[in-house]
Amino acid sequence: MKSIALYTLTVLIWGSTWLAIEFQLGDIAVEVSLFYRFSLAAILMWMWVGVKKLPMNYTRRDHGFFVLLALCNFGLNYLVLYWAQNYLTSAMTSIAFSMLLIMNIINTRLFFGKPIAKRIYSGAILGVLGIICLFWPQLQQFDLSNGVLVGLLLALSGTFVASLGNMVSVRNSHQQIGVMQGNAWGMLYSAIGLLFYVIISDAQFSLSAPASYWYSLVYLSVFGTVIAFACYFALLRNIGPERASYVIVLFPLVAVALSTLFEGFIWQTNTFIGFSLVLVGNAIVLTPTKRIKAFFAARSLQQKSSIPG
Repeated sequence: MKSIALYTLTVLIWGSTWLAIEFQLGDIAVEVSLFYRFSLAAILMWMWVGVKKLPMNYTRRDHGFFVLLALCNFGLNYLVLYWAQNYLTSAMTSIAFSMLLIMNIINTRLFFGKPIAKRIYSGAILGVLGIICLFWPQLQQFDLSNGVLVGLLLALSGTFVASLGNMVSVRNSHQQIGVMQGNAWGMLYSAIGLLFYVIISDAQFSLSAPASYWYSLVYLSVFGTVIAFACYFALLRNIGPERASYVIVLFPLVAVALSTLFEGFIWQTNTFIGFSLVLVGNAIVLTPTKRIKAFFAARSLQQKSSIPG
């Protein structure tokens, strides 16, 4: 039940951040907004570990992995994906990022030697196909120009970097490093790294933005960063990255649902097909093989008992 709650919360929060990010674009440079976001998140995380009096002393090697976590999950991956959206539609970026599921499956096998159940591959393929169906109208307008190729390479690179960050989180869990402690250090290093990046870039610090910008920033920092990452990394530890990362292909479902409520999105045939494929894939990934076999065995026994002797 705990994993189900973490799974649901992660999907709902990160699915809603797509809408919140819309209010972050335009007024302040992306890298500055990310600095604000992770700085606020780092402050909140350190306040939390301080109140809980959690141990925060780790080896230099552990701090090296905290820096990697910051680079891969709290910094570089975001920058690269934002850069990708200069060349791609949000639909194409979403589809590219859904490949995180496949990358996590492969990297889990490579880095940890963990065998992957065949149903995980089947569910992953259905999930990615579902995302493609969901955005099929936009894909039909896809123009394979040089700019789009650059965008795709950037999006896939950012996704791969995020996958490496997931592997770092799994390593930290194996070393008995708490999710909150690892995230607190990671977000602190991320804020410092983003500060240096802003300083050496042409971006300018600015506080001139409408109220909607600041409301969305608080939401992204508190819910989209502190709470969602804590839930997601706990899932990586509890059920493994190959299953936990299926939340990635569920985000667009929440985004479409919110768009239906707030932006007048109209459902088409491809929307229903996409939703169905993603949900079926999700069920396959999360349902242990033993339960599936037990279900069909029970159904078979029930049918036999109902046949008149």
